[in-house]
Amino acid sequence: MGITNVLCQALQQQSQDILNAMHIVSTSKLLLQQLRDGGWCNFFANVKDFCEKHEIEVPNMSAQYVFGRGRSRQRSVTVEHHYRINVFLATIDSQIQELNSRFNEQTIELLTLSCALDPKDNFKSFNIEEISKLVEKFYLLNFPSNELNILKSQLQHYQHDIPNHLKGIGTLSELCNKLQETGKSRTYHMVDRLIRLVLTLPVSTATTERAFSAIKIVKTRLRSKMADEFLADNLVIYIEKELAAIFDTNSIIDDFENRKKCRIAFS
Repeated sequence: MGITNVLCQALQQQSQDILNAMHIVSTSKLLLQQLRDGGWCNFFANVKDFCEKHEIEVPNMSAQYVFGRGRSRQRSVTVEHHYRINVFLATIDSQIQELNSRFNEQTIELLTLSCALDPKDNFKSFNIEEISKLVEKFYLLNFPSNELNILKSQLQHYQHDIPNHLKGIGTLSELCNKLQETGKSRTYHMVDRLIRLVLTLPVSTATTERAFSAIKIVKTRLRSKMADEFLADNLVIYIEKELAAIFDTNSIIDDFENRKKCRIAFS
């Protein structure tokens, strides 16, 4: 469906930031729910127009839907009821359930609060209250009460120091590297610890969701018997296709040949 396609395309963008990704997840859930509650009539009208345009026979929706064979054949619902309940609503419910399982409220809140550390646009999203809430709710075991007070004090200095001295940083990973290079990680060691904890979130660059989306493209019906290791290798190439495009076939062959020459021959 077009609703989930927008989400799928957005999550496959390697530069997708957390906040925008979570906004698209939330809007996708809302649109799917609206489609479920009152979208059947418009959906059926569009399908009917498509069928008539391409000369496809449209079944009589008022007729009894027959399922089973022989004596087990039953007529309990109409064709319209079958397509609306067993197909249309069932498909939407499956989509909503999938989104809720991967992006529950706690996960969305965690990722949204993490955006307060985002260094984009010269730390425009920086918010000490949101960061404190993030730590108190999700990282309390990593920051005991005494360290939490130190963190808040460091954040106050960090807010006025880092944006003035570390400019042009776009991601948390770049920020972490810059803090290490400039020695700021020692000055703001609590902040550095928090940034590293946030970076452990696999959804921070939507890598996990891009992998789920890519697997449907790579592992097709004709490739259903693909081994796990070979599948993983193909997924890496597909997901990181921009990086893979840098390497040409000849360089890979030469590298493989050089590796063979480095092997030690045992007598």
